[in-house]
Amino acid sequence: MKDITFKAMAVTNEIDLNKIAIHCGIPKKYTWEQPLILRGDILKSILKKDIDAFQQVLVFSFGSVVFVNHTHKDEITGFLKFIQSFEPDIELQPADRYTDDYSLHIEEIDSMELTDKYVVVAEYESFYPELISTVLAKSVALEKIEEQLGKIHDSLEIMIERLEKGNLRVGNKELARTTAKIVRHEYNTLAYIMILDKPDLTWTNSTASQFYDGMMVFFELNDRFKILKSKTDILYHILEGFSNISHSIRGLFVEWIVVILIVIEVVLTILQIIGWIPSH
Repeated sequence: MKDITFKAMAVTNEIDLNKIAIHCGIPKKYTWEQPLILRGDILKSILKKDIDAFQQVLVFSFGSVVFVNHTHKDEITGFLKFIQSFEPDIELQPADRYTDDYSLHIEEIDSMELTDKYVVVAEYESFYPELISTVLAKSVALEKIEEQLGKIHDSLEIMIERLEKGNLRVGNKELARTTAKIVRHEYNTLAYIMILDKPDLTWTNSTASQFYDGMMVFFELNDRFKILKSKTDILYHILEGFSNISHSIRGLFVEWIVVILIVIEVVLTILQIIGWIPSH
């Protein structure tokens, strides 16, 4: 059996699988954890060319697409244009910015062998393409989010530098924008990619479960997830500090205004008493 190749790409934050399924005439309601698998005549009609039995494309709701046995760039570009008709925010030029290439080898070996570029198994099982695609899809999606987290860190660093220079004021809009970025990051990571969720078929097939767990450990998805969660908590802690400083400054400002008004009132009263200002 020939090697099976995989190309995973993180192209956006979210893809509505049900809109694509309806367009393709697939009578199924997709949930977040289920990939949309396109093969055969449906994929042939999308790419407008003949497709062999092992070629397929898996589309994930969290914005990743995995091409199985598609080596021609025009096939990948053509499919991404098809997806773009449903998700206009997909940019085709930097589409390969977050990508990973992998392959499945079938050889006579005693136990599974995992490397950075391929996995070797003794016998082909029908669940391998979906499980490999799922791990790769989550890995490239995490790569994309890791970079987004770096940008949030950069914006907070600018705010810290201003604080070090004595500029203690942080506007409500700036705090709101930064908070929204962190919340969006946490949503994309924790609630949407669902790193800790396992595909349904792993619950009924022990071999599939062991294979998937092995892939998860090798790609360090759980560890990367925990690091992102920890960094997100730190961001919230820093942002809370900025918010407290900002509120304290505003409270102090209001207190000074009240004191000044009281002083003015006292001065005016004294001036009226001594006759410098006529009373009404």
